[in-house]
Amino acid sequence: MFGSSMDSSQLLQALYETLYMVTISLIIGALIGIPLGVLLVITRRHGIWPNTVIHQLLNPMINILRSIPFIILLIAIVPFTKLLVGTSIGTTAAIVPLTVYVAPYIARLVENSLLEVDDGIIEAAKAMGASPLQIIRYFLIPEALGSLVLAITTAIIGLIGSTAMAGAVGGGGIGDLALVYGYQRFDTLVIIITVIVLVILVQFIQTLGNFISRRLRRN
Repeated sequence: MFGSSMDSSQLLQALYETLYMVTISLIIGALIGIPLGVLLVITRRHGIWPNTVIHQLLNPMINILRSIPFIILLIAIVPFTKLLVGTSIGTTAAIVPLTVYVAPYIARLVENSLLEVDDGIIEAAKAMGASPLQIIRYFLIPEALGSLVLAITTAIIGLIGSTAMAGAVGGGGIGDLALVYGYQRFDTLVIIITVIVLVILVQFIQTLGNFISRRLRRN
């Protein structure tokens, strides 16, 4: 392909593996991270459901997980990965550390988005007699929806970068392609092609996220 040591089918397969890892880990990570982010907001001292115990447990736990570099996390939870999927090598195995990495990241992004909601809206909801669950469902999340879309967009882009690192330990995807066909075979063109593909992918996702966020903010 363009005079490099790889062909187009290998690039398409690597792109598929990258999108597969990002999609599955994002879905699972969001299912974990979004509720955690909501809990971080509502259990604050002046939140709609103050609970110091839960907040003091969640906050440091999320900070600890976020402070571990992904490449170290990837290696550190190998036994856990093997326990869940039976192996620590391959695309499916890479989803486990990617999920552990992105869930607390999403939780913190969601927390920041929800904290942007005007306190007056929450106070008005309380004055109308809304329950904490109703406030979350009908006021808090809808008001922060545009910001939440941007938060998820940021998480997706972070995941794409992490999948490239996962390739360094046999995770597959574009990172693995760049390592095997580019770095190890001294083929600079492969590196350039993979970088261009990643740049285009990130630009597309960011543009789409910005567009959706703007539409939601106007409604």
